[in-house]
Amino acid sequence: MSNYEFYYDETEHSRKINYKTVSAANYYDNFVTMIVGWSSEKNELLQRHASFEEKYADRKDRNGEIKSTMFQQKQFRHGFASLNKQNAQFVSDFLSLFAEDIHIYFSVASKIEYLVLQLFHGYRNHFLVDTDLMKYSITKALVMYRPKEIIKCLYESPEDFLEHLKKFFRDRINCNENNPQLKQAETRAFQEILLVLEDISESPELDWDYHMSFDGFKKYLGEKRIQYYTLVIDKEGKEEEESKTLKAAREVGLDNSVEADSTKYSGLRIADMMAGIISKLLKGLCDSLRYQSLDESTNKKILDTGWFSLNEVQLELYKKLYRIICEWQPAWYKSYSGIYSDDLVVFNSLLNFMNHFESVEHIRADIDMQGEYFNAFACEQLARYFEQRSFKLPIDSVLPFDEDSYLNQ
Repeated sequence: MSNYEFYYDETEHSRKINYKTVSAANYYDNFVTMIVGWSSEKNELLQRHASFEEKYADRKDRNGEIKSTMFQQKQFRHGFASLNKQNAQFVSDFLSLFAEDIHIYFSVASKIEYLVLQLFHGYRNHFLVDTDLMKYSITKALVMYRPKEIIKCLYESPEDFLEHLKKFFRDRINCNENNPQLKQAETRAFQEILLVLEDISESPELDWDYHMSFDGFKKYLGEKRIQYYTLVIDKEGKEEEESKTLKAAREVGLDNSVEADSTKYSGLRIADMMAGIISKLLKGLCDSLRYQSLDESTNKKILDTGWFSLNEVQLELYKKLYRIICEWQPAWYKSYSGIYSDDLVVFNSLLNFMNHFESVEHIRADIDMQGEYFNAFACEQLARYFEQRSFKLPIDSVLPFDEDSYLNQ
C-alpha cells in the first residue's frame, strides 16, 4: 500500500484565550486547521509549488517564505470580490496547483463553544433535554451577539458568568418582542436554556484543547483507508521540547507525527496558504452577517451586493475552491467541526451558491436580489444541519465499510 505525506498548519489560533484576545478588533471565534497530503510516489504538487514561489518571489517575507499573512483581512471584506487584480491572480495560481489526487482535510472549531462545553461538561442528552442543541444555541447566541459584559465576565470574574448569562438571555427575550415573528424560534430556545441554567453552579475553565482537529483527521484517514503516513506539523517558536499540538496529535493515535520548520518543508507553506484563504473567507462571511449591535439584532442580516460584484476571474476562484473542497476526494470527514459549525455550513453554502452561476452576467442580471437568494439557500442548509444534530443515530456503521446498516443507540 502507498505511503502518504501530510502537512499540518493552523490559523486564528489564540495561544491564550483571555479577554484581551477576544475583545481585539481582529478576533475571530473559529480556530482553523488545515492538512494537505498526497502519495509519496507523487510529488508533482511540490514541483508546481516551487515554480509558483519562484514566480511570486517578490512576495517572500524576511524568512524567504510566502505565507498567508501577506493578505490583510480587509482584502476579503466581500470575499473574493474584494481582491484586486494582482491578488486574484495570485490566489488563482495557488489554487491551480491542486489536482484531484491531493487530499485536503480541515477543521473549524469555535473558541467560545469550547468554554460552553466546559460549562456543561457534566451534562448528557436525555429524554427531556437535548443538551447538544442547548450547547449549540448558547454558543450561537454568544458568537452572533458578542455581548461585551458576558465575554468580559468569562475572563475577569468567571464566578459571575452564570448570572450574567441568565440576564443576557432574559434581555434577549424581551428585545425579541420587537419582532416576534422573526425571532419566535430563538425566543423559545432561549426560554428552554434559562430553565437548564438554573441547575448549573460551576464556572468554566479557560484553556485550549488541541485534540479535536486531530480526532477528525484520524477519522478521515480511516475513511480513506490510509494506513501508512507521515504527518508533519508546523513547529511554532524555537522551543526544543514537543509542543502541545504535537502531543495532542500523538495522544489521539497519530503516532507518525513530527514537527518541522516551514522554511524547510514547502508542504507546510501550502497548508498555511490554504488555511489562510479559507479562514479569511470564513471571517469575511462572519463579519458581514454578524449583528453589530443589539438594536440591529431584530432585523434580518443578508450579504450586501459587494459580495456578488464579481468579475470572471473572481467567480472562477470560487469554482476552483469548490472543486477542491466539495468535489475532489469526497469524504464525510473532509471537514470537521464541533457542535456549533454555522460558519462552516455558510462557507460551504457560499461555494455551492457561487458554483451554480455560469457567468458573472448570470449574477448581474439580478444582483440586487442575490443576497436574499443566498440567505434563503444558506438558511435551508443550516436548517438541514440543525435537523441532523437532532438525529441521534450514530454515523458509524455496524460492520466496517458497510454503509447499509447502523446500530441504534
